[in-house]
Amino acid sequence: MLQTLKAVPETDRHRAREERRLHFYAKGDNIPILSQGIWQVAQGLVQLGTLYPTGEEGLLGWVGPSMCFSLSFSCLQTYHAKALSDVYLMWFSLREVEASPHLAREMFPQLMRRMRQVEAILAISSQRKVEDRLIQLLLLLKQEMGEAVAEGTRLRVRLTHYDLATAIATSRVTITRMLGKLRRDGIITLDSKRHIIIKHGDFFSMTHCPVLTEW
Repeated sequence: MLQTLKAVPETDRHRAREERRLHFYAKGDNIPILSQGIWQVAQGLVQLGTLYPTGEEGLLGWVGPSMCFSLSFSCLQTYHAKALSDVYLMWFSLREVEASPHLAREMFPQLMRRMRQVEAILAISSQRKVEDRLIQLLLLLKQEMGEAVAEGTRLRVRLTHYDLATAIATSRVTITRMLGKLRRDGIITLDSKRHIIIKHGDFFSMTHCPVLTEW
C-alpha cells in the first residue's frame, strides 16, 4: 500500500508536466516559430507557409497529430505556421530531443512523412495544367486530412478558395470556377459547414498521382 501511495503523486507530477507542456492556439492563430525547439501536434491541423519577395504566399504543407515542425528543419528565411483548426501543440527543446532516444524514434517517421508530403506538393506544382494541379491537390488533401463519411471522403478542415489557390499558384477566381465545375459534375460536394467532400466514384479512384503512396 505504501508503494501505491507513493506512486500516485509521481503520476500526478508527470501529468502536470505534460499539461504544462501543452500549448493551445485557436483556429486562425499564427503560431510562433522559434529556432531552438520543435513543435509536435497533439490535436488539430497546422498549415505551414512562406512569403516570397514579391509578397505572395507559398504553401509548405500541413502537419496533423503526431507530426512535427520547426524552424530548425528549414533553410527558408520566412517561415510561418497557422492553425487551420483549434490545435494543441507540444513543445520540445532540441536538447530534449537529442538526449531522448525515445523522442527521436517517435519523431523520425513523422519527419519522413513531412518529407514525402513536401515532395508531393513539389510534384503537383510542376503540373502544367491548373486543372491537373487542383485534382492532384485534392487527392493529396484526401490522404492527408480526409475522413470517411456516407457520401465519400470529407476534408476535416475548411480550406478557403484562397488557401487552395495559394497551394497551386493560381487565382482565387480560378479556384472558385473550377470547384463549381467539379460540383456540377458531381465529383465533389460541400457539407453544412462548407467542408469539401470528395464523393464516391471512379473519377478520383482512377486518377493517377505517381507521387502519392500509402504512408
